[in-house]
Amino acid sequence: MKRLILIALSLLFFLYGCMQNPPALQDGNGSIELKAVWNKSVDSIPDLVPLQNAKVILSSQYGMEIYYTGTDGYLRLNHLPSANYNISVKAPHPVDPTIILVGSIRNVNIISGQVRDSTVTAEPVSSSGIAINEIYCAGPVNNIFYFYDLFIELYNSSDSVKYLDGIQFMRVSRTNNGLMPGGDWYHDGRMQGVTYIYKFPGRAGEKNYPFNSKQFLVLAGDAVDHRKAVSTSIDLSNADWEFYNQYMAADIDNPNVPNLINLISSNTTKFLIGLNDDIVALASGVDTVWTDGIDISTILDAVQYRSNVTLPKYIDDRLDRGIVQAPARYSGKSMQRKEPGMDTNDGSLDWEILPAPTPGTQ
Repeated sequence: MKRLILIALSLLFFLYGCMQNPPALQDGNGSIELKAVWNKSVDSIPDLVPLQNAKVILSSQYGMEIYYTGTDGYLRLNHLPSANYNISVKAPHPVDPTIILVGSIRNVNIISGQVRDSTVTAEPVSSSGIAINEIYCAGPVNNIFYFYDLFIELYNSSDSVKYLDGIQFMRVSRTNNGLMPGGDWYHDGRMQGVTYIYKFPGRAGEKNYPFNSKQFLVLAGDAVDHRKAVSTSIDLSNADWEFYNQYMAADIDNPNVPNLINLISSNTTKFLIGLNDDIVALASGVDTVWTDGIDISTILDAVQYRSNVTLPKYIDDRLDRGIVQAPARYSGKSMQRKEPGMDTNDGSLDWEILPAPTPGTQ
C-alpha cells in the first residue's frame, strides 16, 4: 500500500510540473542596436557621421551572418542567441575610391531578453583592392612530414582591373638582436625582417599582367599534382602562378604556369613558409630595395598567423592589428578570410580556419 501511495504522489508531482507555464525568458531573444560612424574631420576636432549602407559581419560560436546598415548608419537585429559576438563593418569612402572605411569591435556580449547598444567607429584605410585571401601551409594529413603543397590565394575585391606587374610577395621571419619580424625596428616607416621575397614579372606601374575584378589567383609553392606524393594532398598543377627559385639547383618548374621570381640571389632554397607560425606580406613593388626594409606605405596586405594566438604579436599595427588563428600542422586545414577580400585590418576577426583548402574559390 505504501508503495502505491508513493507512486501516486510521484505521478501527481510530475503532472503538476507539466502543467506549469514554461519560462518566460528563452534564449534566442537578444537584440543589438548597432551604430556605425566614421570621422570625416581633417583636423583634431572629431566630425562623426553615419556610415551609410555599410556591410556588417556578425560572427559568434553560431556562425557568421552579413547585414547592412541603413542610410542613418543604424542596424537593429533581434532574435539573437546569447553569445559573445565580434562585429566588423566595411564601406567605401564616399570620395576616394582608393580608401575603404573599416572598423571592428570584439566580444560584444548579447543576452537573451536584453537590448545591447554598441557603436563601431570606422577608420580610413588605404586599399588597392588586392588582398591575401587564403593561406594553405599546414600540410596534408600524413605521417611522412610532407608540406610542399602550400599555396597563397589572392583576391581582387575592387570593381576594376588591377595589374600584377612588379608586385612582391614576401615571407617575413628574420630577427635582429631581439627585434622581431614585421616591425618598424628603426622607426623609419619600414617593415623589417624579410627573409624571402619574390616578384611578379615587370615593374610597378606597367600593365602587362591584368588581375580582373572579383578574380581569385592561386600562387603555388610547386604547381604540381601533390596527390601523387600524398593521397590526402591537393592538385595545384593548374595554379595561376608558381614560386620559382632560379638560384636553386633543381627547383620544380611547371612550364604551363608562369613564375614569380626570387629576388635574393643568396637564397638557394625552395620557397616555403611556416606550417603554423609566420608573417607574409604583399607589396606594390614601388620600393625595390628590400635590404633596408620595405616601406610600409607600399604594402598592400600583410598577415601574421600562428596556432597559439596567445603568444606575442610582432607585425606592426599599421599592417594588421590582430593575429590569424592557424590550424595545427599536418591537419590538411587552411586559413581563409570570412568574406572574400574582407580586410578590417584585424586578422583575428577577418579570418577563419577551413576544414580543407579551397584554391581558387571561396
